[in-house]
Amino acid sequence: MTRKPSPPTPRRGGRRAAVLATLREAQRSLSIVEIAERLRLHPNTVRFHLDALLRTGQARRAADSTEGPGRPAQMFEAHPGMDPAAPRNYLLLADILAGELADTDDPTDRATRAGFSFGEHVTAASSQPSTERYAVDQLVHLLDEMGFAPRSSTETSTPRVELHQCPFLDLAHSHAEVVCSIHLGLMRGALRTLDAPVTVERLEPFAEPDVCIAHLTRTD
Repeated sequence: MTRKPSPPTPRRGGRRAAVLATLREAQRSLSIVEIAERLRLHPNTVRFHLDALLRTGQARRAADSTEGPGRPAQMFEAHPGMDPAAPRNYLLLADILAGELADTDDPTDRATRAGFSFGEHVTAASSQPSTERYAVDQLVHLLDEMGFAPRSSTETSTPRVELHQCPFLDLAHSHAEVVCSIHLGLMRGALRTLDAPVTVERLEPFAEPDVCIAHLTRTD
């Protein structure tokens, strides 16, 4: 009785990871049929996962095979070098930099100036004199793009902007002095570029459990 060959041992990460691993282990580029044979998968399944790997930059097309008659087979190979779709850990980098900044002589001032420079850099200058409403609207738009979930308030005697999310929440707890000062400087820098008649007088972190408040003041 002929014994059927056992199926290949599943690779960690599923079929897409198996396709990528097969490309990396090969000493040359492979066709869809070759990958399918090595993994004992249907060619359409391999094609589906290859399309995804091409989109993420983990695989790339190689020169077509010219061996044999008929239309040349499409060939594929793994992207050389480090995996462009590998996990990133920017939180660790931010934690390192924030900790280094916190150890300086005046972390609040340095963080505020760093935020100010960035706020100036990412804000487009207005071609016309800015009104208070226009400047606040532009500031809210910028903060919204950065993930602060901002909301301007006109219900108080002085204007303010409420921040209902912090995109750096973990660091805001461990390095509040640095992170909140960067946010303050960022808003001031943006308003300065807009030549706004208002600026941020102070930032009140966690004025409520779910909101930080940027208190604005009118300038001359």
